[in-house]
Amino acid sequence: MTMKNLFTSFFLLFFTCLAFASNQTNDSFSRAKKNLEKQVYHDHRVTLYCDATFDSKKKISPPDGFATTKYVKRAKKVEWEHVVPAENFGRTFKEWREGDAKCVNSKGKSFKGRRCAEKVNKEYRYMQADMFNLYPAIGAVNALRSNYNFTMLPSGKSSFGSCEMKIANRKAEPPVSARGRIARTYLYMDETYNRYSMSKQQKQLMNAWDKMYPVSKWECKRAKRIAKLQGNKNRVVDNRCSQ
Repeated sequence: MTMKNLFTSFFLLFFTCLAFASNQTNDSFSRAKKNLEKQVYHDHRVTLYCDATFDSKKKISPPDGFATTKYVKRAKKVEWEHVVPAENFGRTFKEWREGDAKCVNSKGKSFKGRRCAEKVNKEYRYMQADMFNLYPAIGAVNALRSNYNFTMLPSGKSSFGSCEMKIANRKAEPPVSARGRIARTYLYMDETYNRYSMSKQQKQLMNAWDKMYPVSKWECKRAKRIAKLQGNKNRVVDNRCSQ
């Protein structure tokens, strides 16, 4: 093989690896949710934060003692939660921050934010539809968690009765059972997308949770199913599953 061919082969391999490092197969958020419902969670219909079960019609069966005084209607159905909030990476896109000439509604009024980024920017749509970052959650919990960062809150009671999810002062503390999965999702997004990076403090917390709460058989199976559908791997989870 000549030196020129060697360099050509190297760069083809390099760019092929780049193409599969992140989601490059599906830029539809709605399709991602359908794939998760029908091909990933079809035999494990359990929510991330509260271990509530849900059926094929998205109806939630909350755990005994679950309670919420807000978004009561949304508590009855499952929703798909961005563990790393869409806003956290969305604001890196100009369309989210400033809008775009194409982001005009039927009345001629300009708009920006998530709606504009989704309309105009395909890179944003790929990030938004990355199934490794999407988990089932009780609708009310998803709504109240909003785009708040995870942390350890001062001692206090749960925000949802028997479900040990705490939300206070625009921060959220997830139940012990969810912390490992959350951590490895944050680490995946931080490793995979240049547009997203955690703060030093947040990365320290996620690294700690990753070590404290090991992967389960389900987390490994979930990662394999998503990789098959999406065309890229969650190397963070895969490394833990192979240990």
